[in-house]
Amino acid sequence: MRFAALLLTLTAGGATAQAPAARFVIGNQGFATLQDAVSAIGDGEGTIHIAPGTYRECAVQEAGRIAYVADRPGSVTFQRVACEDKAALVLRGRAARVEGIVFSHLEVEDGNGAGIRIEKGDLSVGRSMFLDSQSGILSAEDPASTITVDHSTFAGLGNDPTGNGAHSIYVGAYGALRVTACRFERGAGGHYVKTRSPRVEVVGNSFDDTRGHMTNYMIDLSNGARGRIAENVFVMGRDKDNHSVMISVAPEGANNDSTGLVVERNRATLAPGVTWQPVFVGNWSGEALTIRDNALGEGIEATARKW
Repeated sequence: MRFAALLLTLTAGGATAQAPAARFVIGNQGFATLQDAVSAIGDGEGTIHIAPGTYRECAVQEAGRIAYVADRPGSVTFQRVACEDKAALVLRGRAARVEGIVFSHLEVEDGNGAGIRIEKGDLSVGRSMFLDSQSGILSAEDPASTITVDHSTFAGLGNDPTGNGAHSIYVGAYGALRVTACRFERGAGGHYVKTRSPRVEVVGNSFDDTRGHMTNYMIDLSNGARGRIAENVFVMGRDKDNHSVMISVAPEGANNDSTGLVVERNRATLAPGVTWQPVFVGNWSGEALTIRDNALGEGIEATARKW
């Protein structure tokens, strides 16, 4: 018994041994796994603080309002493990916020492995990174909700081995999509931003396709949209699956009203060695857009109607 008691203390200074700090913390309570923390919140509201580290685990949020926050932005990485063969975070609660987290190397059999799969509810993403996966953020449909992405990086995304198509951001028929101050680069296929939302705001982002591979449109408003695309920087690369258009409006049918969509104060150029002459805004909607004050490099046509 005396020997066992000695094991409970440290010989240097007699300090009592401490249990390892919890990796996932809600208030003063720690949890061993992310899913345990998510389940503890349930249909309530809470913030999960995540300790620095690389995690091969995932979680499904079925209810509630949950914030997933890295203790230090960029110090938390979720990689290689996808719940439900979908994503590191599968979200279908009332709302979710993701702050400062890195998602990388997420692949699933159907070609749409993502950092975040948002199926229901509002989503806010900030200061996060989505790297070298099939998809970055992938949504289902929720016309009553909004997705907001700010100050985040998307790189090495869009490689779908099934050929069905993956993208850096793909948003289905959500109510609105807002993307601000983000960086898109090194696409591995698909579109950088593809959305079916009827309302969009894409402002102050960088789309650098210089090292892209078999990429498509920079921004694809698949069924048209109202809103604003402004103050972005675009560089079209040489390795394209489709090099005809940089921003497309309603190429898959004008299900949404695009009247008055504003595309302004953007800057677009071609990477060295590009020989084709793309259209900056390809308009399939049949509606009048507001396209003004864009600085377009040599060889880029401002707009063309595609009907």
